[in-house]
Amino acid sequence: MAHTLHFAGAMLACWLIAQILAGSTWTWRSPRVAILCWQAIGLGVGLSAMGLPIALGLAPYRLGTGSALLALTNDLWHGTLPAGLGAVHLGLVGVGFGIGAVLLTTTVRSIHGTVRAQRRHRELLTLVARRDPAVPGALVLDHPSAAAYCLPGVKPRVVVSAGTLDLLDRAELEAVLAHERAHAQERHDLVLLPFTALCRALPWLRWVREAHERVGLLVEMRADDKARELHAEVPLAGALRRFAAAGHRITPAGTLGLGDRDLDVRVQRLLVAERPPRLLGAVALAVTTTAAALPISLFLS
Repeated sequence: MAHTLHFAGAMLACWLIAQILAGSTWTWRSPRVAILCWQAIGLGVGLSAMGLPIALGLAPYRLGTGSALLALTNDLWHGTLPAGLGAVHLGLVGVGFGIGAVLLTTTVRSIHGTVRAQRRHRELLTLVARRDPAVPGALVLDHPSAAAYCLPGVKPRVVVSAGTLDLLDRAELEAVLAHERAHAQERHDLVLLPFTALCRALPWLRWVREAHERVGLLVEMRADDKARELHAEVPLAGALRRFAAAGHRITPAGTLGLGDRDLDVRVQRLLVAERPPRLLGAVALAVTTTAAALPISLFLS
């Protein structure tokens, strides 16, 4: 029963930490650290959701979760079960593994759907996109709407529209391209993937959806920071303002776009010089890592 309470405590801790992170603005100053914190929380939630019913079902063994699972496997192999372990307990263990199967299946489906969308879009780009000396290393779509996005993958593509070339000056365009290349280099699509899978597996949990939104914003802020390192903050802020004023923006499925999220917040953040809260970030990372390590240690006990 102690392990059951520990899994429940880990779940509660992850929920409380997620609420605190969601309401904090220090994360905007350290998006990379904040992304790691959210990833730790996501891992802790998934493992705790699995472990809670499993530990409850294995309570009659009075062992650690990992040891009890080995004991149950051995007993099932020999066709003998200890006294007090009935169908309800086995059903709870099945629920726990079912949750794990749902999480794994949802993740695989998310990967499959994203890869298919990216493949279709890559094939479409070979037909309709063109190279332009004004934007070396990027593809140009002859479309009047504002569009700038990264198509991630083994061979990532940075895409801008003709409308974007008309909208931005040279410095702003260079900052936008640096932003999209940062998405490709740091594989931000893989950062978002576990949270997309959690949203699909646990759609009734509002805070899981909010976590996905928060991580999506932090990913954009991280790419903003990489672009700012190369081209300063003013050109990128100007580009974001122009994208906000342009209104309709194109971001195909399976891609990461410059103008996806909270442009006004990102502009304000770029123009306000604040140092990253290193101590607070280190504490938050330590707390979230501990929250993720607890269910891992329970499964190994």
